[in-house]
Amino acid sequence: MKHSLYLKFLLTYVVFGLLSFLVIATFSSQMTLNYLTEQRADSLYREANYISTNFARSYYSDSPNASSLEDIHTHFRALDTYLNASIWLLNADGTMLINSDESLSENPDTVIAEFDPTDMGSSYYMIGDFYGLFEEDTLSVVAPITYNFRPRGYVLIHMPMSVLARERDGLLNVTYLTLLLIFALSLIILAAFTITVYRPLKKITEAARQYAQGNFKYQPEIYGGDEIGQLAATLNYMAHELNETDEYQKKFVANISHDFRSPLTSIKGYLEAMLDGTIAPEMQEKYLNIVLMETERLNKLTSGLLTLNSFDTKKNRLDITEFDINTVIKNTVSSFEGRCRERRISIELLFDARQQFVLADMGKIQQVLYNLLDNAIKFSPADSQITIETTLRHEKVFISVKDQGIGIPRDSMKKIWERFYKTDPSRGKDKKGTGLGLSIVKEIITSHGEHINAISTEGVGTEFIFTLPHVHEE
Repeated sequence: MKHSLYLKFLLTYVVFGLLSFLVIATFSSQMTLNYLTEQRADSLYREANYISTNFARSYYSDSPNASSLEDIHTHFRALDTYLNASIWLLNADGTMLINSDESLSENPDTVIAEFDPTDMGSSYYMIGDFYGLFEEDTLSVVAPITYNFRPRGYVLIHMPMSVLARERDGLLNVTYLTLLLIFALSLIILAAFTITVYRPLKKITEAARQYAQGNFKYQPEIYGGDEIGQLAATLNYMAHELNETDEYQKKFVANISHDFRSPLTSIKGYLEAMLDGTIAPEMQEKYLNIVLMETERLNKLTSGLLTLNSFDTKKNRLDITEFDINTVIKNTVSSFEGRCRERRISIELLFDARQQFVLADMGKIQQVLYNLLDNAIKFSPADSQITIETTLRHEKVFISVKDQGIGIPRDSMKKIWERFYKTDPSRGKDKKGTGLGLSIVKEIITSHGEHINAISTEGVGTEFIFTLPHVHEE
């Protein structure tokens, strides 16, 4: 758990939450204050211009209906309450005439000697203590009062920055609460991730560890149709296949050990008997022939294993050519004439065309035909018939090898393609079989991308049918 991906994910999640609060508390705080300042300064400047034009300007006019300072002060006090800001009226020389926070009798003729509207530059507002008149930072806006094209005075509105800071804090509090709510809701997503992804992945990891230790019977209890469920189902299937492969390897080793041990034991026994004189010299030729036969059996077994290994390791390369399958069948049948004559077995060839061209590895297909025909002769009774037939259907050439032998039991039909499998090791007079012939046949046909099937009835016979791609004769 110390360096687990889940812990890293949690740490990243917590750090992301903390960074989010930190960013809002720093960058967002200042940005919000700047935004509120710009908005409030613009609003106050419009108010100052409105006051300058509609109230303060008439004070400087020569009209008998000009506003008095008392009237303007009354308006300023009302606007002060509405705007929550101080409103001043200054003469052009900086003399303060009205302060909405004070009565007209307080601080008469106060002069701000340092007041200069140009201090604001191109901006219409300034932030500070306004020439030392305030104890805290204040937002100040200035609007000139002009009469007869001459500046006569100024309207100033002052708002403490603490007011804007409180507004900013209120907005940020809403933002913090929203972020906390989102963070809390995201915990639901984290919990769902833990249940639906992290825990199944832990089970899958444990399953992989069990499989690495050889425990292929372990199955993670994960269900569902999503990718995790599919991965678990794939792992279960893989474990099942690995378990079968493991059992098969054990059986394979046992079978091959038995098949090698039997001829080696015979060879060792006969040779020892010859050396110690148990077998008379005049009988040694007979037993030497037996030793030779067992040696040939071992050689055949070794060749078969090498052939199967070439397919297993995918090192075997097919030499695909176009050839007449009928000619290959005839040549293969001719090599069995002696054995057929001895046991009075006839071979009938049924071809639906004089020539039947296919696309395959001729040497490998000849080996298939040899193994199938060898089995057919081995398990056929004397005075019986073997039929080999080729038929063209749907751009496929079907090749059939059918005998009238003892047949294969129904419960053995699915196992005949397994290596070293023999339905009855003691059957037949020919004990040279290795149990690899049909395995080799299956591998060759499969490597061509084709199929082979077997049909058998005990006491009636067996038929093997495989397909090859047809090639039109030009």
